[in-house]
Order: sequence, then structure tokens, then C-alpha cells
Amino acid sequence: MDIRQHFESHASIPIALATAQSPNRVTAVRLESIKSQIHREILAQVDLRRMETISPEALRQELKGLTQRLLDESGLAINEAERRQIVQGIQDEMLGLGPIEPLLADPTVSDILVNGPHSVYVERKGKIESTNIEFDSEAHLMRVIDRIVSRIGRRVDEMNPMVDARLPDGSRVNAVIPPLAIDGPLLSIRRFSVVPYTMMDLLAFHTLNTEMSELINGLVKAKINLLVSGGTGSGKTTFLNVISASIPHDERIVTIEDAAELQLQQPHVVRMETRPQNIEGKGEISQRALLRNSLRMRPDRIILGEVRGAEVLDMLQAMNTGHDGSMTTIHANSPRDAITRLEHMLGMAGLNVDARSMRQQISAALTVIVQVSRLSDGRRKVTSLQEITGMEGDVLSMQEIFKFDQTGISPEGQVQGRFVATGIRPKFVQRLKTRGIQLREDLFDPLNFRGA
Repeated sequence: MDIRQHFESHASIPIALATAQSPNRVTAVRLESIKSQIHREILAQVDLRRMETISPEALRQELKGLTQRLLDESGLAINEAERRQIVQGIQDEMLGLGPIEPLLADPTVSDILVNGPHSVYVERKGKIESTNIEFDSEAHLMRVIDRIVSRIGRRVDEMNPMVDARLPDGSRVNAVIPPLAIDGPLLSIRRFSVVPYTMMDLLAFHTLNTEMSELINGLVKAKINLLVSGGTGSGKTTFLNVISASIPHDERIVTIEDAAELQLQQPHVVRMETRPQNIEGKGEISQRALLRNSLRMRPDRIILGEVRGAEVLDMLQAMNTGHDGSMTTIHANSPRDAITRLEHMLGMAGLNVDARSMRQQISAALTVIVQVSRLSDGRRKVTSLQEITGMEGDVLSMQEIFKFDQTGISPEGQVQGRFVATGIRPKFVQRLKTRGIQLREDLFDPLNFRGA
């Protein structure tokens, strides 16, 4: 059987199955079948060990030439656009992440959600939408997942059916495979911009306004301890990354994360990442262990990607013992919720003291809580900025400085509202002055405050 008969025999079944569908669907299935067979032929012909020794660009060109030669030998009737599509698909399959590689190149996509081999969704501008992208099979999807996790020395199998990983650009990856995933492997990718967002970008997105950005910039420069609070997908890590740009370049910064996502631009940044346990249940390195070790590394500031457990005790103690300006994020729906979660985590850390003592420790360590939220129209906003002012009896006292006042929803479904100042002048203004940060006198005046 020559190569043309070989392709046609393998392509006939899926094309027959697609004849009852649209012409575009028939074409897509036909091209996918040809691409799959070309891929198999290339794997049979090339030396995989040699592939690892040449540069990605040289390999991309070699794959292009080999794919075109095989297409010429097949004699199949395909036009130039289809030929380019097959060549690109082969390059993505061999060098990238297969069918979802175009989504990774799309700057409008913020999340890629794979619910099994035949169901792929994306998030754009805060809204989830379906795509027509599919994997060949569960085995094809599993190969892509293995390629992602193996890059950072992790594994996913029946013994370890859940894994967190990251892509080279810093995008966060979570994968769950059978038997935990009933309908096939699940893959979630939280995209991160190749060029990190800046405060100017957030102002353009109306995530906050100029007065709020001026204050936050001053807080970071003055080494005020910050907690960024928000729900899942609210943009906590992105916001933390943006405000970290205000840290002076002469400071030594240590970052600690479960999966490295932060993209700090300062020259003196030390990045550390947790390690899960191995197949024998040993070798786990937690955030708490890394945080304790970081205290011996002479950091000026510590940035903890997210506090979610016993490491909160060490983080608060670090903030209280000479590591001013440290920052972290927490999952919570409001600043008061964030305080309650911190108390619960202190209990998880084995801190055997009463609630009042826990609140005193939180009050002494933290000064500002910034609440970020994803609104019903998909946009992210800073919905509250509050100062922790101390203790009043057994209660931790807070006061709101800025907030987003939602007034309604437009007929198009867009949230309407404006940023407002509450008129309260925060206590930390004096601390900023002593550290050389001068704020405008009318910054907290509601009458002179520019809203959204």
C-alpha cells in the first residue's frame, strides 16, 4: 500500500461519520485525520533523541519540510491553506501543546478549560465561551498533560491523579485524570500575560482609579504590610504582581508559591516553589517550610503567593520582625471575611491562644487589606481598601478608605457604579510621611475624589 492509500484508508471512517454534519465539520475532521497520520509517519521516521539536541526553531523548520514532503508523496487533494493548517498542526503537536496551542497564542484568552478530549472552553473578558477545538482521544490529551508536568519534574498517574504545574510563560496549570475525572482528563490553564500588566493597564481597565493607585503605590514604597483578598478568578495574583512593581530596585525580595506565577521585574528576586510528596508519600516541601527557610536568606521583603494554611503564623511573625512591606493574597469575599479566615488558619497552625490574642497578632502584622472582585459582567475591580486600626476590646477594628459603589446594571448587562472615598483619613498617613511619602491633601476628600 502506497502512502496515499495509507492516508485514505485511515481517513475514510471519520469522514464518513461526519458527512451528516456541516461541510466545515467534514473538512475539519478530514484535515485532523490527515494530520494525525502525518504525525505517526514522522514519529516513525525521525530520531527522537536527535530532536532533543537541536534548537526549537531549527526543529520547527525541519518538521515543516518533512511534513510538506509527506504531503507531496501522498498525492492528496488539499489546497494551500489546508496544507499550511496541517503543517502548523504538526509543529504545535511536536513542539507545543497540540490543539490548544493557538489558544495560548491568543492574547484575549485568560483561561483555557479542557473538560475531556472533546470539550474545550475559554474565558475572554471574564466570560466563558465554548470552542470547536478537540483532541483526538483521551490518550492524546494525556500526552499533552504529561508534556506539561514533566517539564518541571512532576508526574501524573493513577497514584497521583491531581497535579499543579506551570507553563514556561508562568501560566498556572491544574490537571485531574481518571479515576478522579469521570469523563476524561481535565486540564485548566490560567493564562498570564507574556508582558506583565502594569498599573497603567489596570487604570485603563478601570480596575481602580488614579487616587487609589497613588495611595497603593505609596503604601508599597513605604513598606506597609498588605493583604490582597478576593474570590477565585478575581485577579488577586495579577494585582499582587502589578503593585509589586512599586518595590524599590535596591531591595532583596523572596517569593514563595505553590506554582510559580509572579513575574517581578526587580533585579534582586529569589523565587522558591513548593514540592509535592513523591510516590512513596515522602519529600514534600510545604510553603511553611520554605517560609521558615527564607528568614535565613536575608530578605528585605517576603511575598507569599497565597496564604492558605499553617504558614500564616510564620508569615505574620515575619511581618512583625523586620520584614516590613511583605505581601500575600487570601481567598475571601470581604476584608472582614479575610480576617476570619486568618484566625481559622492560625488555629490550623496549632497556635494555642484565645481569639483575642490571634486578632492582636493579625492587627500588629497587617495594616491594609485590598479587596478585589470579579463582577457579574466579568470585569475585575478593587471593591474596597480598608485599614486595620487596632483592637477595641476583643474586636479587631477596621475602617474603609475607598470603595466601589455599585449603582445598577445596564440593559447590556454591564455593571454600573463609581469609586468613592469615604472621607476617612487613615492613620497610616503619618507612617507614610515619616518614610518620605507625601500624599495629596485632598486624596481622601469625597468632594474632590474622581470616581471611575
